[in-house]
Amino acid sequence: MSTSPTISFIGAGNMASAIIGGMLDSGYKAADIWVSAPDDSHLQALRNKFGVSVTTDNRYCAQQADMVVLAVKPQVMADVCRDIAPVAQNTRPLMVSIAAGLTADTLDEWLGGGLPLVRVMPNTPSLVGKGAAGLFANGHVKDPQKAMVESVFKSIGSALWVDDENLLHGVTALSGSGPAYFFLMLEALEAAATESGIAADTARQLAIQTMAGAAEMAARSEHDPAQLKRNVMSPGGTTERAINTFEEGGLRELVNKAYKAAFRRSEEMAQELAGKQ
Repeated sequence: MSTSPTISFIGAGNMASAIIGGMLDSGYKAADIWVSAPDDSHLQALRNKFGVSVTTDNRYCAQQADMVVLAVKPQVMADVCRDIAPVAQNTRPLMVSIAAGLTADTLDEWLGGGLPLVRVMPNTPSLVGKGAAGLFANGHVKDPQKAMVESVFKSIGSALWVDDENLLHGVTALSGSGPAYFFLMLEALEAAATESGIAADTARQLAIQTMAGAAEMAARSEHDPAQLKRNVMSPGGTTERAINTFEEGGLRELVNKAYKAAFRRSEEMAQELAGKQ
């Protein structure tokens, strides 16, 4: 592997664009990045924006790379993998999939077998450099390759490894779907504040900044969330009254139920995708 690895993206959607932007901001060179996609006009826009090399030929794109990021939809992944399999078997790059639901074994089979492969479950805050990604490596991935893919995904947020591929269902239910959970809380808080007379724009800004500040405090603090919560609460005060209302309403049980529902749906989708290919 070269000192400055070449990284190719097959697929040029929003997530691929976010990863490329983060990589460039972190010091990667545009000259070391290739992108392929069917739409040449979209590729030219990416080239103009980032200065990366582009092609409509997936095989040619894969041939350039030490690491290939498969950034296409799960429904077309089988065709893409089978198309580039001869090249991948010849050059044997590190393969990285950001497609939900498709197992490492399935992807490796489509690619001809025996390749180092990492599955990544990113999330939408990656688009603003605040992503949270879960990573799983198959048995062919070496430590320098793990470091390479970790570096790429840390350029758009955090990147954490799991030892069991099945745990990616849990990552999906937590950080993959999780942004929507917090958007729901923002939506509910804004509605409640507006109902009390606060202007909608003011309520939204206050709610967003409160959530962002709380997240930053949690990230920096040595305390766990339970202690941070207690630090805000005064006996007989407003926060205690609100927290007690959440607890009495079964918020913890509802969150647990929602998490498990997302987890089960992730498992179901994996089975559905496997059955359709």
